[in-house]
This record gives sequence, C-alpha cells and structure tokens, in this order.
Amino acid sequence: MRAVVINGKEDIELAEVPTPVPAAGQVRLRVAYAGICGSDLHYYYDGANGAFVVREPLVPGHEVSGTVDLDPDGELAPGTPVAVHPATFGQAQHGVEDRPHLWPGGAYLGSASTWPHTQGGMSELLLVDRSMVRVLPASLPLRRAALAEPLAVGLHGVAVAGGVEGRRVLVTGAGPIGLLTVAAALARGADTVTATDVLPAPLERAAALGAHHTIDVTRDEVPAESFDVVLECSGVPASITSAFVAARRAGVHVQLGMVPDEPRGINLAPVIAKELTVHGSFRFRDEIDAAVSLLDAEPRIERVITHELPAERAVEAFALARDSQASGKVLVALGRTHDA
Repeated sequence: MRAVVINGKEDIELAEVPTPVPAAGQVRLRVAYAGICGSDLHYYYDGANGAFVVREPLVPGHEVSGTVDLDPDGELAPGTPVAVHPATFGQAQHGVEDRPHLWPGGAYLGSASTWPHTQGGMSELLLVDRSMVRVLPASLPLRRAALAEPLAVGLHGVAVAGGVEGRRVLVTGAGPIGLLTVAAALARGADTVTATDVLPAPLERAAALGAHHTIDVTRDEVPAESFDVVLECSGVPASITSAFVAARRAGVHVQLGMVPDEPRGINLAPVIAKELTVHGSFRFRDEIDAAVSLLDAEPRIERVITHELPAERAVEAFALARDSQASGKVLVALGRTHDA
C-alpha cells in the first residue's frame, strides 16, 4: 500500500509500505482523507515537533476519516464510514482518573513521541484499535468528517472554560483550530464570538462561519476587559498577553494554542490584577463524539476546508497548509472515497 512518509526535515515522499494485518480487537480502515495539522507541519519542516524528533520514517496524520476495510471480529461491515479518535490512553494516575487524555504513557496517531513512532493515517490503509473507531451518520460526508478531530479540540476548550452559553467569547488566532473553536463556541450558545488574526483571509473565514465580529490586530486593538471567556488559539506570546488584557475581571482564559517548551515573554500582570482563571487545554477526552454530531448538523463548518489534494501532491499540500493566508484546513485525499 502507499503512504505519505516523512523521513526527516523537508524530506517527504509517497512510498510503498507493508500492508497491515489486523489482530483481534483491531480494525483495518481504508483512509479517505487525512487533514494536515500543525504538528504534521513541524515534523516535515523542522524534522521534529518540539522535543519529539523524527528518528525513523513517520507516516503523519491524526485527522482521519474513511471506511472499514477489514474487521476480523465481524462487528463492523466493510464499507462502514468512520472517523477515528487518534489516542490510545496510558496508565491511570491519581487526581486525573476522569481525564484519560492526561494519563502518562499514551500514544497519538502520527507522533514521534513514542518509540517506535506511532504511525499515522496518511496512508491508504490504517490499523486502529476498535475503541478508536467512530461510526458516522449516513448523512455525514467523509470530507466533512475529517474535521472531527480538530473540532473536538475546540469543543474541549469550550468545556474546559466551563461552557460559553450566553457569554461574550474572544477567539484569538483564526487558523484551522481557531476557526473550529469559533464553530464550537457558536454551537454551544455563546452570546457573541469575536475572532482575531493578523491576516485578512483567516478573518474572512471566521466571518463565514458566523463570527459576529473580527479584528485585524495589525490595525486595531482588541478592546480591554470586554470578554467573559477568551479561547487563545495562536500560541503567540503577544497574542496571549493581549488575550489577558481582553478578558474581563474574574474572566476565564483557556490556552488551546501550543507554545514551545521554553521560556517566553508573557505579561502576567492582568492575570493577577483581574483574578483571571487560566486553564490549559490539551487535545480532548471524548468530545470527538459531539464533534461528529455537530458536523452532521452544521454543514457550513465544512467551509473551514479550503484545499483537497491527492497524496501524490503531498509537498504542495504541506506548503499550502503552512500558508494561513492561502489556506484554512488542507486535506490529503487517499484513494477512492465514500462520497464518490
């Protein structure tokens, strides 16, 4: 079978790899679409995602939709459309028993954090544990279903905030995660949603999703003390500081955007003076189920997808995904799809 493989920094190819054979408790999927995430971009352009260095050929991709190819246990019929929860959880730990996504020792599709690496879904066929499979409604196209994993990230951020119903929400950074967080906040009943970015095209996409207001921070300031909940999706220090200023007194800040594991300059004075509640938000627990339902109910969320390229054009797909002015979510199409 064919798979997109990252061998190291700026070294990517479409290669022939062995066809996986499922064991008991596993399901083999025929992948239709794999979305390109920020971590995939780091693995390709930097040869590493933070401290996780590519040490062997790595198949990227954890935003996956497809159909069942083979289920040895016969529980899922061939052709059944599915999305994938990309995590396998580690060992339960005291204090976070109810949050398995925080347990140590887990793994994530398309990640060099483990050895051997956990291979991802940018391949024609993919083996996953049955617990990772989410059967899709017949009315949900596989193309849109590829957004389930990143939308679950946004839904988890909203949940970490304690909900947003009736609240004034600010989403900083209108890349793919920011856009899907806008969709999540709207779906969860936010009174108003404002999106910020440094480029016009991402802000236009946020408005198309239903954001009530957009702010180009290269031209206009984000109003101070104006938001009940801030969902920070950029990971840029200046944006984080601005988000602290924008939150109202005793407001809530949730940090979804990843930051490098190193000291960075951030002004914490507003956190202290306004008694802000600041949360981290890491991946998600089980919000992918809610994401599937929301994608089925809200077709316009598919507008986040701006490009779909075949695996043969992976280099072009990664370049597009890196350019946030040119693209929102970029999908790599693998083989024939359920929608065809």
